Amino acid sequence: MLFFFSLNRCSFQSVIFVAMKFKIEALDPQSKARAGELTTDHGVIETPIFMPVGTMGTVKGVHQRELKEDINPDIILGNTYHLYLRPKTDVLEAAGGLHKFMNWDRPILTDSGGYQVYSLSGRRKIKEEGVKFKSHIDGSYHFFSPENVMEIQRKIGADIIMAFDECTPYPCDYNYAKRSMHMTHRWLNRCINHLEKVPYRYDYAQTFFPIVQGSTYTDLRKQSAEYIANAGAEGNAIGGLSVGEPAEEMYAMTDVVCSILPEDKPRYLMGVGTPINILENIALGVDMFDCVMPTRNARNGMLFTSEGHINIKNKKWENDFSPVDPAGITWVDTEYSKAYLRHLFVSNEFLGKQIATIHNLGFYMWLVREARKHIIAGDFREWKDKMVKQMDNRL
Repeated sequence: MLFFFSLNRCSFQSVIFVAMKFKIEALDPQSKARAGELTTDHGVIETPIFMPVGTMGTVKGVHQRELKEDINPDIILGNTYHLYLRPKTDVLEAAGGLHKFMNWDRPILTDSGGYQVYSLSGRRKIKEEGVKFKSHIDGSYHFFSPENVMEIQRKIGADIIMAFDECTPYPCDYNYAKRSMHMTHRWLNRCINHLEKVPYRYDYAQTFFPIVQGSTYTDLRKQSAEYIANAGAEGNAIGGLSVGEPAEEMYAMTDVVCSILPEDKPRYLMGVGTPINILENIALGVDMFDCVMPTRNARNGMLFTSEGHINIKNKKWENDFSPVDPAGITWVDTEYSKAYLRHLFVSNEFLGKQIATIHNLGFYMWLVREARKHIIAGDFREWKDKMVKQMDNRL
């Protein structure tokens, strides 16, 4: 049987693979939280979901075996900008795509590199045609356009690929945000038109997500959400948040956008965030998240627990032989004490960073899966409010 995937009235090539499917399994009666199931050719993703960030084909400090067995995410994230520069897309294509290159048989999402280009600041120049930028590795010049970013993501081979957009800074002048938003919409049309010409590289389908922009201006966010919703994609993303704005502004913009994006499509809030951010945005109707925070903070000794966050390097833990989280959320909690983990950090042993990374990622996965359980049970709002208070503590 042949299946056709259409986007904004543009028909993709016929394939023998089923495009991504999404179904909502439960709605929380006291919030906008949803529990869903997203099906790809590489497996099923239960939502709400957190995606560990594997920027360059690796989640920092974690073996793929540990990632599968100890953290067990349904999906991870890779980055187009970094993979394009290293190992380069021709290497990934020769390997048969990122899944085979890194020995990962579950779903992968790639962002388009828009955020990384934004973060280069003085190293890039943005025009209507695309973005010319200087590599942070060797200073060489490169060019990203909506068209070649789609081709790059085809070669990388992620299950979910993102539109090329411009991520505006915070604070951002209204007129700049408006011009940028409209350019992001024009770039989206170019992405859609080009994808029709670029066949799948491997033996599975890819799903395309456009991205809502508009900074923290309500009218722009509404315009962008309506434009993205009308594109008819199988899922949608919310970009340009978690770039320095207060959490209240993030939540306000997310609420506006989620009220417009289709209810029967997954919603992905890019680059968010703290455990509290994740729970509050789940309550607003977001299904998918990613952030470097659990891994980056772990390498610096900051651990997340159900009772608050811990700087494990503090001397107060020197003789504390209790587990990192008394609730026993990750396997780390059953095998290592705060005192031992502090010793590893103070001694500059890499094992400390590795254990902390596994703990933080395990905690994030526990958090979204508990959220899902409570959505299905119908008491998510009450549980969420309790958890937010507990996790706001600095221990």
